[in-house]
Amino acid sequence: MSFSNADTGSKTADPYVAKNLQEPSLKEKVDDLVEFVDRAKFCMMTTRTSDGMLASRCMAMAAKESHVDFIFHANSESGKTNDLDANPDVNLGFLNNSGEWASVSGHASIETDRDTVHKYYSPALKAWMGDLGDGKHDGGPDDPRVVVIRVKSKTIQYATSRKNPVAAAVEFAKGVVMGEAPQLNKLRHLSEEELQQARSS
Repeated sequence: MSFSNADTGSKTADPYVAKNLQEPSLKEKVDDLVEFVDRAKFCMMTTRTSDGMLASRCMAMAAKESHVDFIFHANSESGKTNDLDANPDVNLGFLNNSGEWASVSGHASIETDRDTVHKYYSPALKAWMGDLGDGKHDGGPDDPRVVVIRVKSKTIQYATSRKNPVAAAVEFAKGVVMGEAPQLNKLRHLSEEELQQARSS
């Protein structure tokens, strides 16, 4: 089932997608994605709460695995760990002030193994965790509150700019005047099969 309230005949109903969608090599898709998320660094992680609502939180990416999977730090006592324990399906939304974006649908797991925590630990976590003064909950890598959230991507779609800001503004203005969708972005999609190939390469 799909929603539609228009019959455009033989013409595409979404000319922006038609103009901007690209299917380059898998390597180019992955390389451009990596370059963008490394620049963005922060994303909104959306989880489903116990009452069925959606909740989004800003998260700083700690690392990537196999280029297309993502690592985050978390406090085990925060609400998001409860959400993920009940429903591990998540979305990561990366965005910058140029309108470039990436949307990652994935499966999250909470990693409490200390070797994994030590591998990705950052001393900056002490500022977020705080030292409770009991010799155990000190915000260090052996603090049991410090956990890792690993997001294994299922599908990814993203759009990065193909023009500098001035050229993009000109292209957009031309589109407004001519009534034509502007060719501004590199709009791409990575399927589950492509992501698996990327992990194997």
